[in-house]
Amino acid sequence: MRAVVTREPGPPEVLGLADLPLPLPGPGEVRIAVHAAGVNRPDVLQRKGLYPPPPGVTTVLGLEVAGVVDALGPGSTKWQVGDHVCALLAGGGYAEACVAPEGQCLPVPLGWTFVEAAGLPETAFTVWSNVFDRGKLQPGEWFLVHGGSSGIGVMAIQLATALGARVLATAGSAAKCAACEALGAHRAINYAEEDFVAAVREVTSGRGVDVVLDMVAGSYLERDIACLADDGRIVIIATLGGNKATIPATEILRRRLTITGSALRARPVAFKAAIADALRLHVWPLLDRRTVIPVIDQVFPLAQAAQAHARMESGAHIGKIILEVRDAS
Repeated sequence: MRAVVTREPGPPEVLGLADLPLPLPGPGEVRIAVHAAGVNRPDVLQRKGLYPPPPGVTTVLGLEVAGVVDALGPGSTKWQVGDHVCALLAGGGYAEACVAPEGQCLPVPLGWTFVEAAGLPETAFTVWSNVFDRGKLQPGEWFLVHGGSSGIGVMAIQLATALGARVLATAGSAAKCAACEALGAHRAINYAEEDFVAAVREVTSGRGVDVVLDMVAGSYLERDIACLADDGRIVIIATLGGNKATIPATEILRRRLTITGSALRARPVAFKAAIADALRLHVWPLLDRRTVIPVIDQVFPLAQAAQAHARMESGAHIGKIILEVRDAS
């Protein structure tokens, strides 16, 4: 099969195609003939040598795919050959075939193309696990998501809105803010032009938000705390702004605040399968009805993975960047 390999850690140009053996599905796994794969920020970090895969996981990049089940591993009973699925992976998605635990696969939503479905798993699993499981966002609460125009951001805005929360988002341009509001955000805040803390306090009449989804961390964390209502929760999912932060501990005590976070990739298969079950129950009906819609920024052929990574690193994208592995025709 063709697969994208990283010749050495470095810039996007270190990515190239190679011929690799077809993977064989192990117990409880399925093999997927990949039609499309999502591009995510952790892929960029791995390419740079900053985010190695968990032990025993392929070094081929790619955390989410959509395609057709073409082989079943021993004891695999949840899917049949020929089923159209999308899947969360620990790695291996930038290839013509990959293997995935059967519990981490979900059906391609009704009416969605493989390209659209390939951008679902990483964002849906991440948002559900962090915003709704860890952050415990409830209908009627205020929710702030940083990076609202990112793949994670557009999913978070839509899901939180669909499930009854009031959403604020930050983004870095007028066009990105407009995209966030078109997806359901009550207000999008251009962090390049205004103080998001002041904007949050103004919109919520000084109350603050109940949950913050933060992929920046660093200096943002102290400002996130200033955005919170009493009993508010911050969930950190990335540290694009740095690993160090200064926090007002007395504020956490006085207002009963919670700061938490998680990383999904190395969690056990059973944990991810439980998230998949929750998604099938609560989120997939919204996708089937297109209450939540795909937001695709740009599609690149597999051979142009380097260009896809350059697009990701430019920060200009709105929504998901996708690699098309097999022509839709």
